[in-house]
Amino acid sequence: MDPVADDFDELGHVNNAVYLKWAQEIAVRHWSLIATPEMKAKWLWVVLRHEIDYRDPILPGDGVIARTWLGAAEGPRFDRFVDIRKPGAARAAASVKSTWVMIDAATRRPKRVGAEIFEAFGVSLSLSPSPGD
Repeated sequence: MDPVADDFDELGHVNNAVYLKWAQEIAVRHWSLIATPEMKAKWLWVVLRHEIDYRDPILPGDGVIARTWLGAAEGPRFDRFVDIRKPGAARAAASVKSTWVMIDAATRRPKRVGAEIFEAFGVSLSLSPSPGD
């Protein structure tokens, strides 16, 4: 993904709120890619919390690479991590940890994350906080 003109603030770098938008977009895209139509009809996700650490500015002309992975799940909650960086950068420009809550689409109530979801994400019940760490 590449930043567009509206992503930049008066300081000349990507506005902090844009990183949050990107983190949500990559999470939604990931779910859209792995979930079956039945799962999408049955389950919804809402964000309970975001934590963002900003490290390096993204400036006009910089490209952006984002990657996501899953962390711990507890009850209806699932942690998701997003790393946003410039191509070839040694460290992330921003790191995001979001806690998502799975919602039953019919009742609109939180629902425990079950084996069906773990299977779809291709993860076991014991999750590491970061791939390769």
